[in-house]
Parts: sequence; C-alpha cells; structure tokens
Amino acid sequence: MSITSLGMPAVRPVHGQGNLHAQVAFPLAAKKELQNEQMRANIRHATHSIRAKRASVVGEVPDWQALRDTGSATKEMVMAHLPELLEEFERNFTAQGGVVHWARDADEANAIVTSLIQEQEVTDVIKVKSMATQEIGLDEHLQEHGISATETDLAELIVQLGKDKPSHILVPAIHKNREEIREIFRNEMTETTDELTSEPRVLAEAARKHLREKFLTSKVAISGANFGIADTGTLSVVESEGNGRMCLTLPETLITVMGIEKLLPSYEDLEVFFQLLPRSSTGERMNPYTSLWTGVTPGDGPQNVHVVLLDNGRSAVLSDPEGRSALHCIRCSACLNVCPVYEQVGGHAYGSTYPGPIGAILSPQLTGITSEENASLPYASSLCGACYQVCPVKINIPEILVHLRDEDVRTQHGERTDVAAPAPTSTDPAITAGDEWREEKSLTADEGNGGQDGAPEEGTLKDLSTKARRVGRRMRDAVPTRGLPTQMDAMMKGASFVMSSGQRMSLAERALPLGRVVAGRDHAIGWLPGMVGGWTQQRDVPEPPKESFRNWWKKHEDETAQRLDRDGATLDARAEVPGSDRSAPADGSAAGQGVASSRGSAAGKSSAAGGGSAGGESSGVSGARADDVAGGVSEANADPTEHNDRNAGRRTEENGEQA
Repeated sequence: MSITSLGMPAVRPVHGQGNLHAQVAFPLAAKKELQNEQMRANIRHATHSIRAKRASVVGEVPDWQALRDTGSATKEMVMAHLPELLEEFERNFTAQGGVVHWARDADEANAIVTSLIQEQEVTDVIKVKSMATQEIGLDEHLQEHGISATETDLAELIVQLGKDKPSHILVPAIHKNREEIREIFRNEMTETTDELTSEPRVLAEAARKHLREKFLTSKVAISGANFGIADTGTLSVVESEGNGRMCLTLPETLITVMGIEKLLPSYEDLEVFFQLLPRSSTGERMNPYTSLWTGVTPGDGPQNVHVVLLDNGRSAVLSDPEGRSALHCIRCSACLNVCPVYEQVGGHAYGSTYPGPIGAILSPQLTGITSEENASLPYASSLCGACYQVCPVKINIPEILVHLRDEDVRTQHGERTDVAAPAPTSTDPAITAGDEWREEKSLTADEGNGGQDGAPEEGTLKDLSTKARRVGRRMRDAVPTRGLPTQMDAMMKGASFVMSSGQRMSLAERALPLGRVVAGRDHAIGWLPGMVGGWTQQRDVPEPPKESFRNWWKKHEDETAQRLDRDGATLDARAEVPGSDRSAPADGSAAGQGVASSRGSAAGKSSAAGGGSAGGESSGVSGARADDVAGGVSEANADPTEHNDRNAGRRTEENGEQA
C-alpha cells in the first residue's frame, strides 16, 4: 500500500514594489550622470575621505577579520531561522507594551502607517532617517493623504528641501557641496537670510533652528531601525547628530518601519555589530548616538509604540540560496565608498533607493529581474571585488552579480521560472507614478524636459537626432524581446564557431589587415555597429596588428637557436626549448658536443664540457633544463635578480675548482 503525503500548501513569496524599480536602464542613466562634473567631484572628495578614515580605524582592531567572520556567521544564522526569530521578536515586543504590524508589501505598510497617524488626528509628523520608508514611498503617500512628514536627519533634510533624491546610503546628500546646500537653505527656509554663509557650522545652526519647533510640537514620529533584537524585543537606531534621539523620545507616538532581515538573535550580538558598523560606515570608533528602546516605559518616552515588519520582496530574496546573503547588509555603505563605478556615476544612476554595489544585487532580487531597466543593474560593476574586501559581513557581491547576470540571460531565453510571484499591482499613485523627478532633473539623456542641458533648438541636427532616437526606442519597446536571441547570443555563437576550430581561427586571423584599413590614418577605430558600439561611444579601439602571433611564430620559430646563442645559453638547453631541432642523446651524455661557456673564472678562462672531465665538473651539463636557459639569459642581460639557484651554485663550484 502506497502512502501519499499531502503536506502543507507552499506559500509562494512575492516580489516587492515601491522605489525599487529603475525607470531608466543603468547605461542610459549613467551616461547622463557622467556629464555632471560637479556631482562627480563632490562624490569623489567625500568617498575618498570616508575611505581613508575607515582604513585608519579598521587598522586599529587586531581581530577585525574575526569580527567580520562572526558578523557573517550571525547573519547566516538569522536567515536560516528567520521565521522563528520573527515570532520570538513579536512575542517579546508585545510583552513590553508595543504593537507589531505585518506588511507584505509597500501598499500594506503605507496603509498601516497612515492609519496610525490618522488615529492621532495630526497632519504633521517628524522622521528619523529610514531607508525602508524611502523604499515604500511613504513620504509621497502621506502627502497624498494630507500629512506632511519632515525629515530630521540633516542630509535627508537637504535632499527633501531640494526636492531631490538620496544618492548614498549613509550620506544621502553626498552629491551636494556646501555652496549648493546654502542655496537650498536660503530658498526653502523662511528663517534664513541672504547673509547665510556656506560655513558648516552656520549651515548646521540654520538646520537646528528650523527643526527645533518641529521636535517640540510633533506628536507622532516615524523611524527606521538598524537592528531588532529577537530575545528582548528591543529596537535600535544609530546616528551621528542626535536628531534621531529627539524623534525617539519626545513624541507621544512612535512608529518604526523595519525590514524583516534586520533581526539579531540576542542582545550580546550587538557587541560585534556595534564595532563593525561605525568603523565601516563613518570611519568612527563608535556611534555618537546609539538609541535602544524596548516597548513602552511608563512615564518615559512615547507611550504608543508600534513596529511595522516589512517584507516587500525579502522573502523572495531569501528563497534564492545563491543570492540571499544580500539580506545580510547592515547599510554601512562601505561598498559604495570603494566602488569605481559609483564614484563616477553617483547614486541616482541606479534608479533605486539602494544605490551602489549593494543596490545592484539587492534591488533586482527584491523586484525580480523582470524588466530591461532592473535587469541592467547586475551589469553595473567591473567585478573588481573591492566591495567584498571591505564589507563588514563579508557579502560576496561580485559572486552574486555574476549569479544575477546568469539569471537575466536565462530569463531572456525563457529557461528560468521565477520562484516568487510578481509584485501585486498597486493603486497607490506614490508607487505607480512615473519617474517625473528624473525627467525634471534631465537624467534620461535626451528624454527629459531640457533640465540642466536645455532642450535642443527646434529643427537643428541635435533635435532631429533626438527625435529619431525616441522613435527607435518606442519601436524597440513595442517588440517583445524576452525569449528571442540577442546580439550577445549571436556574438557568442559566432565566437564559439570560430574558436572551436584551429583552421577557422586561422582564417579569421587573416582578416586582421582589414581592421587596419578601417582604422585609417588615425590608427584607431572610432565606430563599431550594434552592441559593440557601446565601447566606441566612449573610447577608440586601437588598430589591430599586422598579423596574429600564430602567423608571426610560424615565420620566426626557426630563429630560436640563434637567439639562444646570442643570449649565451648552452646548446644542450635548446633540447628542451620548443621549436629547437637540437636534442640531447638518450644516454644523457654530451656526445662530444663541446660548449664554450661565457661564464668562467675571473681570468676569463673557459671550461670545456666533455664526456668526462678530470674534476667531474663542467659548466655545460647535458640535458640542461629551462632554469639553465633562464640563468643564461639573466647573465647575458646583467640582471642579478633573475639568477636561479642552480646556476649560482654551479658557478660557485666552478670557481672553487679553478681556485
């Protein structure tokens, strides 16, 4: 009798929604950002400064690598036991008087927070920096419901007043310099005058005056969380200004939005992460302000405490064994500060709340590689590995990038079925609205409204070219591409066909002179068609050589013996040099081949290598190996650093015999 196990119905994870979908493919957005020289200079200066500070304080910790190993192992354990830890956190947080809400996606999280605010009958709230609320578009959602949210983190406030978007995980306004910040404050803060200077102390004082009244009058605050402790139900926020603590202690109602991956098993785990995080993020030995709260404390702080546990695609990431370590991220931004790609294009080019290397692996996994725009993010890397070297929890970002590229290719060919379900269709304009901000900032090359570059004059060549490209993009977008062979497919198939046969490869190499014809007098190829044209848009391709190495070797391989003689190598050494027609006898004897060694005694006396010398010593040994040849070449070139030990020992014996 057979037994059929019905089991439990599987719950399919769902991808996320919100400010995670790139509206413009990375190459196009990056091309435009590269034109903003001021932004690039600002980011280069800031990232290099933070990078240097980090290196200094990390070097002070003798067990830094052990801390990284512990942090990584802790996060792996959290991912392996996440359901149990979430339930434990809920029990302990609730036991301390807090209320836990579960949000599957951005729509549910926004609805929960809005409802909690409306219950307090207020229209103004304050916020402490929270990437989770940026991810779900909470500020825009609240604005649609008549609620104004004021950012209290200084960098977030700069971005908000400038009607901009964050471009860095830790320093959202990293793309702005002091003069630009001064202009924003002067135009947007009623408390300021034209006398406001760009001195950091003056700007900080202006922000302090602007926020002080907000802190004292707001009844509701919204925060994020760096960590949630499962065994105590504790939440933690670390920051550098103290504004966060004002948000966490003064209002009557505190609402925290936290991603479900932010949990740690126990309070003791903070010992490790409170060392890893400040050194990796701001280059500090400890966080200036570390706030921890556990539920409600009667008579002290907020008495109406809530936490919204946000999934929004995190379960989908967790379902991928090869990519789930992206959830280990503690938002330190160390990977951004060392990334050569981020340094050049900034954070806006990534089109997501999460920029840089971590964003290139996290955003596509949260949303699924379902569009050309998001699928381009895993290619926004040189795979140099610098991000992995500095990550405090050892996320192997390059490895995940390669994995996601493979996922993208298999998706294009219809060879991959997504484990997770697509994100639910949202009716919230804050989530479904187009990227008007990007158009206003003219970050989509010729598709914007002019922006900083200005619209091309009607009827000019630039205007006609712009219109032609727009038509081409619309035609391209109208044709389904998933499942169809791509240019890359054709290139790889062609390369495989040619390189799998020596004869075909030889024929292809004979076409090299044609490339020289294309290069012309400039000796460089400035234009290539199709996909490879992306290379020549930025740089020229040097003209190819007159002939391939294979063909050159066929013509010159007989010159080997002559070159060895010229370099002072032994004749017998040629026996083991490819292409030489000389070989040693089978019995290993010199067979009467006398060799005059140029490496003799100080008097220049040459020693003869015969079948049996009186002293049994000879400077020419039959069957000499490649090391002998290398030693001879080094001797001839007068490069003592390349002498090998065998030749050095033999010369010592020869000199001793002659003495």
